[in-house]
Amino acid sequence: MLLPSSSTPDAARLVLARALRGFADGFVSVYLAAYLQLLGFSALQIGAIVTAMLIGSAVLTLAVGLVGHRLSARRVLFGATAIMAATGIGFAFLGDFWALFVVGFIGTLNPSAGDVSVFLPTEQSIMVNEVSPKDRTALFARYNLGGALLGAVGALLSGLPERSAHRFGWNLLDAYRAGFVLYTITALVILLLYRGVRHGKASAAVVNAPLKRSRGIVLRLSALFSLDSFGGGFAIDSLLVLWLFLRFGLSVQTVGVVFFGTRTLSALSQLASPRLAARFGLIETMVFTHIPANVFLILAAFMPSAPLAITFLLLRMMFSSMDIPARQSYVMAVVPPEERAAAASMTNVPRSLTSAISPLLAGSLLQVSTFGWPLVIGGVLKISYDLLLLVQFRRVRPNE
Repeated sequence: MLLPSSSTPDAARLVLARALRGFADGFVSVYLAAYLQLLGFSALQIGAIVTAMLIGSAVLTLAVGLVGHRLSARRVLFGATAIMAATGIGFAFLGDFWALFVVGFIGTLNPSAGDVSVFLPTEQSIMVNEVSPKDRTALFARYNLGGALLGAVGALLSGLPERSAHRFGWNLLDAYRAGFVLYTITALVILLLYRGVRHGKASAAVVNAPLKRSRGIVLRLSALFSLDSFGGGFAIDSLLVLWLFLRFGLSVQTVGVVFFGTRTLSALSQLASPRLAARFGLIETMVFTHIPANVFLILAAFMPSAPLAITFLLLRMMFSSMDIPARQSYVMAVVPPEERAAAASMTNVPRSLTSAISPLLAGSLLQVSTFGWPLVIGGVLKISYDLLLLVQFRRVRPNE
């Protein structure tokens, strides 16, 4: 995957680290619901664990955002990687609900296709200084592309534990646990990548500072992103998997193939984001690619068969991630360089917090009905976000 010519070696290392995290998350998140069901947990308990994961990520990201100007980015990334390794060990060897609830809260396991962990804002704040302004959106597109493509590969391979258990007569629980051990091993590989990040000259010249000049616009953006994430929490991958299990009785292997397709489409679609942003603007790209995606999400809920529901989920993913590079680029562009680390954390924290509430609600809905109410509610909320973003920020342009 070629990066923009102005990218530094640090940018390449961070893109590769994001890709490896995407693979690890994609591999375990698809069978996470099946694993928890096998442990005897109900849909409500599964929703609670997913909620704990998202809230925990938000709390950690908020803490880093508040004190990040006192810490080096490398130190934050090293600490986050250590937590990632411990998360894999916890899910591999613990089986009690409350123990996994705590590990989910403290850890870095990502139950969705997007990255909601503390890694994200820290890496963004480094990368924006590791490329020229004209290539910024293109670099963010490659960054997200790497995570989404390897996440798709991870989703495709998520059926390996089940196939291996059937073929070799292994215990299925032990096969699933081996996947979480792989998650820990991936964390150690990422740690080696971070050891090579030295902060290029451009990064070293910027001293991080808390939000001051950009506080107003960051708070407004955070409020809107919160609405988007609250809606998105109703349809994160782990709960879509659970819905497909309950509604249509699909197997883990089948769902793994489905999510390989959705994540591949999501990844490749992001390559169009820089061109659309250059032609129409960052805000317009975010809004007018997001609305069709959410219409398809709503329609999927009403489909009477698995093939039709999957078709609309695939159509959704052709558009749903085009806004991500544009959004990340926009936030980094409208704040002063010294406040970018704080802005990245503060715009991601509300996203994690609000998206953490909805999985519990979605799990409750799926507990009483297999109809796709979570998809309908999530789609409506996300379309509302799109319209509000267009109205409030269409005329707020980056100072470049």
